[in-house]
Amino acid sequence: MRYLTAGTTALLAFALATPAQAQKESEILKVQQVIATMVEKDAGMKAWFDDAYGYVVFPNVGKGAVGVGAAHGNGLVYKSGDLVGKSELIQVTVGLQLGGQSFVEVIFFKDETAFNDFTRGNFEFAAQASAVALTAGASADLAYNKGVAVMTMTNAGLMYEAAIGGQKFKYQPIGG
Repeated sequence: MRYLTAGTTALLAFALATPAQAQKESEILKVQQVIATMVEKDAGMKAWFDDAYGYVVFPNVGKGAVGVGAAHGNGLVYKSGDLVGKSELIQVTVGLQLGGQSFVEVIFFKDETAFNDFTRGNFEFAAQASAVALTAGASADLAYNKGVAVMTMTNAGLMYEAAIGGQKFKYQPIGG
């Protein structure tokens, strides 16, 4: 056993894990990949992850629309860099829109008050909420509004949209 490589050991541990453990590890890996990709695209994002009181990462939000649109995604919630919970994102929009896309959404919380507002489970963004799309140097444009900042990154798809709507979130603590 001492001759196993780190990759083989990780693969063996993954294979021996229960389905729930394997799913949790898969979700954590997806979040870590999202963070690494964001920092690779814009080095300034590292400071956002390091300095935020907490954040939630939705690695894959699926969105589709024909007049009325809907989006859904699941993510993981971190406080001071430690995994503390899970979250579900639900979005409904109305207006001129057509298509489908998949995107990443990261919500940063500046302080305990903003984080606690989210974890109480009744957090939502109104139609006026705005997010900064990740591009090289986009972290310089990212700013907290009422203790919250939002960054998005497109995974795939094409969406034509002139719509309004909002996002609602559900929070569940790990182990709760």
